[in-house]
Amino acid sequence: MERRFSRPRFRDRGFGGGFEKPVKVGETYDVEINETGSKGDGIARVKNFVVFVANAKKGEKCKIKITQVARRFAIGEKVGKGEVPEEPEEIEETPEEPEESEDEEVEDK
Repeated sequence: MERRFSRPRFRDRGFGGGFEKPVKVGETYDVEINETGSKGDGIARVKNFVVFVANAKKGEKCKIKITQVARRFAIGEKVGKGEVPEEPEEIEETPEEPEESEDEEVEDK
């Protein structure tokens, strides 16, 4: 059968996982579990890429090892307690005004 229209197919639209995934099998990461999945697994994110971690609870900081990478998520296992670096707090800098002293008043003559 001949195609009449030259419309791109689903796999031609870029949904086929053509982007580089930020995690690789065997690598370890320090993460914080931010959510809990429907099956009770913890959900962490590494560079905004979802990682499911078994036996992890929300708010837990742990070191994980990636065991499997799929198209849109990865699966990891806990290998120890991790240290997630805190994001630096933004400090508001207020411009300092020059201090005026009462002793050093200069009068123009």
